[in-house]
Order: sequence, then C-alpha cells, then structure tokens
Amino acid sequence: MDPIHQYLLSLLLPFLAYKLYKKLTLRLPPGPFPWPILGNIYNMSPVLFRCFADWAGFYGPIISVWFGSTLNVVVSSSELAREVLKENDQQLANRHRFRSAANFSKDGKDLLWADYGPHYVKMRAVCTVELFSPKRLEALRPIREDEATSMVESIFKNCTNPENKGKSLVVKRYLESVVFNNITRLALGKRFDSMEGVKGNEQGSELKAIAANWFKLGPSLALAEHIPWLRWMFPAFHKEEEEEASFAKDRAMMDELVKQIIEEHAIECEKSGGEAKKHHFVDALLSVKEEYDLCDDTIISLLLDMIAVGMDTTISAIEWAMAELMKNPRVLQKAQAELDGVVGPIRVMTEWDFSNLPYLRCITKEALRLHPPTPLMLPHRSNTHVKVGGYDIPKGSNVHVNVWAIARDPTIWKSPLEFRPERFVEEDVDLKGHDFRLLPFGSGRRACPGAQLGVNLVTSTLGHLIHHFDWALEDGMKLEDIDMGERSGFVAHMRSPLQVVATPSSRPCLRVPKVWNPMGPREISMLGSACLLSLDSGPAGDSVKRDPLGWALLLLLILGVVEPRPAGLVSVADCRPNPSLGEDTS
Repeated sequence: MDPIHQYLLSLLLPFLAYKLYKKLTLRLPPGPFPWPILGNIYNMSPVLFRCFADWAGFYGPIISVWFGSTLNVVVSSSELAREVLKENDQQLANRHRFRSAANFSKDGKDLLWADYGPHYVKMRAVCTVELFSPKRLEALRPIREDEATSMVESIFKNCTNPENKGKSLVVKRYLESVVFNNITRLALGKRFDSMEGVKGNEQGSELKAIAANWFKLGPSLALAEHIPWLRWMFPAFHKEEEEEASFAKDRAMMDELVKQIIEEHAIECEKSGGEAKKHHFVDALLSVKEEYDLCDDTIISLLLDMIAVGMDTTISAIEWAMAELMKNPRVLQKAQAELDGVVGPIRVMTEWDFSNLPYLRCITKEALRLHPPTPLMLPHRSNTHVKVGGYDIPKGSNVHVNVWAIARDPTIWKSPLEFRPERFVEEDVDLKGHDFRLLPFGSGRRACPGAQLGVNLVTSTLGHLIHHFDWALEDGMKLEDIDMGERSGFVAHMRSPLQVVATPSSRPCLRVPKVWNPMGPREISMLGSACLLSLDSGPAGDSVKRDPLGWALLLLLILGVVEPRPAGLVSVADCRPNPSLGEDTS
C-alpha cells in the first residue's frame, strides 16, 4: 500500500471506529435491518405512513428507519407523540429541509421549512397575531361564504344540464376551484379561477399549476437526499436533479408573479394615503413589514406557504369526507336532516351556523381523524441528543409522528376503522394539538397556525355540498367500488378521484330577482338567517323573535317579491371580487 493510501486510511479508520462506537453504545429504537449505505430504502413501500404503521405493529410504537445513513425515528402512539411534541418540543423543533424544499423556501425563509430560532419565532408571531387572528378571519368570512355559494351554483348548472343527467362529476374539480379561489382571495385579494373551470388569466393558470406541483415533492425524492453520491454515480438519479431544477424555476416564476401583486397592493395603499383596506394577508404583511423587519423574500415565502399548503390539504380533507359520506349514507342523511332543521329551506348556510351544527362539525373531525391531510407529520430535526420512549435520539436525527397510525390505534379509539362522527358527540376531542390522539394540524411549536381557517373551509364547503345536493353513485356502481387507497406524497390524496352523481335537493331555497337584489350571497344569507331565526321556536329564535329584518323578508315572500326555487341555492351570477374588502375589481 502506497503512503498516500496509508495516510488516507489512517484518517478514515478513527472516524469509522468512532461512528461504530457511537452506534454500539447508543440505545436506538428497534426497526428493520438497514442495508449498508442504502439503509431501508428498498424495504419501503410508496405510501410511507402505511408502511411505517405496519413496521410499528411488528417492532413497536417507536422505530428506527434509515434513509441512507440518516436516522429517522417514527413514533406511532399518542404517548410518544406527547413526548416528541410537548416534553421534548424545543429540542425537536428544527426542520430537515430536502434540497428541493430548501430551494423553494429560499433555505428556510418561510415558516414551514424554517429551523426553530429567532426567525421562526418572528414568523409564527406574524401568522398568529396578524394573519390568523379571530378578528381577521371574521373580516374575511364573506369571501369564504361567497366562494361556497359560487361552487354550489357551478355544480347546479352541471347537474341540471340535460346532457349530464345521471352522469357522475369529479368532485375534486370543483374543490380545486373553490379552494384555490378562497386561498388566493384571502392571501392576495385576487380571484383567478371561474367556477366553470375557465381560467381567469395567465397569472392564475401559472399560480395554480405551480401550487399543485409543490406537493409532488414527496418522501420518495427525499431518499436520494441522504446518498448524495448517487446523483453523479448513477444516471437514474439525474431525473431527480431535473425535477429540482424545475422546482427552482417554479419558485422564480412564483416570485415574479407575487411581486407584481405586492406592488399593486403597495401602489393602491400609497394612493389612498395608507387608508386602503388591509383585510387580505398581503396587505397585513405589507402594513407590518417594518415592525417585524420582513424582507420581500420572507413575505413571498409566507404567502406561498399559505397557497401551496392550504390548497392541497384542504382539497384532500373535503374529498375524503365526501368519500366517507358516500360509503356511509346513514351519516349523510343525518347531516342533511341537521342542516334542514337549522339552516332551513330559504337560505344558505353561513359560518355563524356552525355553533348550531354539532353533527356537521363532528363529521369534519371524523374525516380529519381517519384521513389526516398530512398523515406523516413533516420531519422534526433534533438539535441536541434527547431520549424518547427510553431510546436515544442523536443530534441531527429526523423524528416523524405517524398521525395516521395514532388515529387508528384500537387502544385509544373504539372501532377505529369505522367512520362514526358520533364518537365526538360522546367525547369532545380537541383538534388543535392539545389532545395527542388527534393531530391533523400538529402540536407544539410547529403546530399549524392556520388550523381554524382550515377547519372553517372544510366545514363550510362540506356543509354546502350536502345541504344543496343529494349524492349517489352511478348506476351499477357499488359502495365497495369506491377506491379508498391513497397516493404517495406529503399530502394523502385519494388514489382515484371521487366521482359521484349530484342532483339538486328538493329543499327549496331563496331566490332574489336581480332587478331587486343589489346584494351578494352574504347579505342574502344574513336576511334569510334573520327570517329563519324569527320563526324559530328554540332558544336562538327567542332572542330575535321580533327581528324586523326577518319579518320583512317573510312579508316579501308572502307578497311574491321574492320567490322560492327548488334548486337549493341563491340566484347570483357568480362571485365577483368584493370592493368593500379592497379586492381587485378589474
């Protein structure tokens, strides 16, 4: 052996000996045997949360999984989730960033991919205090209700078209439009997509495509992250480099698009002398830019987090809920009966109705339990050596919480595989991370700050779908034919998009002729609510029994100025940007 090789070997051997010593002396969680260099890559199935749940059934609720030479610890019980997310929260609050995620987030300048530290604390304060406060969510409520009404009209036009009689529709298509419009109007004050599926403009098309592509980055791509030399040694991995380059290009395009919108809002604010409406998230961020010392990259990254993450997770949650309702007609009928009793036949549901719709809220919870949008929580990275479940977690390890497995644990849930919303009537379980049996929005320092907005969007959209329409499978299709499998990726979408037949419900609803109606669906809903409450004999009705708005509307109905229509919807052409909220009306 020549001197150079001897020298290199002398440097390498102590390092290898140290690594071996550390492995032998640490008490790591059990798990499948890792192959040299590759770890457990070839043992994994594409849907990782199911794979890890199967391994947990064999090895126990805490397991070691090796992505190349990187240790990933997966916990699958509520007790261990508490240790990770509460007792060791600060030590496990960092974030492992895949290369594509690092490019997309400008190396953690957003909230989602930032390490725990001063920047993350500041970003979380911005989100909690400025963006997702109860006051701002209430100010933006009309947008959410407008979009829900627009979705109902679009589905009505489709299913009443004689050419579509008896044909199924792809639920996800309508969910994509309503959620995209909701998120972009809330975040940017712009509405890009029409409910007929026609793109509003090129900006909207680009934004929607890029946002949809964000969550295509899944753990399968991340496997090569931990074996860097595979990228140049094997041509098969060159495709992943191309995908990362595509991600960088997408981010650059997104930057330009959002910068244009930010400039428009800044100019509008300057023209009004700072008196312009500041309801939307972009306006809120611009108004506190100096107070929180926010740079443009940070503002853009925060907005992109909301658009990309908010879109995919909300669409997934609603589609899964609809699939479960189709497989459980008893639950669907019970929910429709509740909506008929509370909302009634002459108006549309609003978020103010939620407190009187406990069963609908339980359906949302049960759907998020059985089908959490991110079933395998994004990895927490240890910033120091910690112990979880009595096992060693070395510094630099990634820790995942298998939310999906915990939500189906038979030791903490009765009949865990059954879709039974009544379980949440019997016991009120918190959704926001305080109860470690149910963690759709995470918990602790890295919990989702927009959880309440997400719950409102899911509940509102779901309520409108089941109140205004009856749903059935196409002729010849059985309940067992609904594919309840998941696609791989960070967000667990249905493997096969849900296709069902919608027919307008026979329950009549208010129709206001355009010649008389200067108002939008929000105002109509408020009048309808007043009317219903005036006639209600329950406690809520007692407080407004003499409401003049309600009786005035009732009088208009009697006189025929307004008339019922068996369509189950309010007759408004389409939701337009709301000038009172400072939205772009061009």
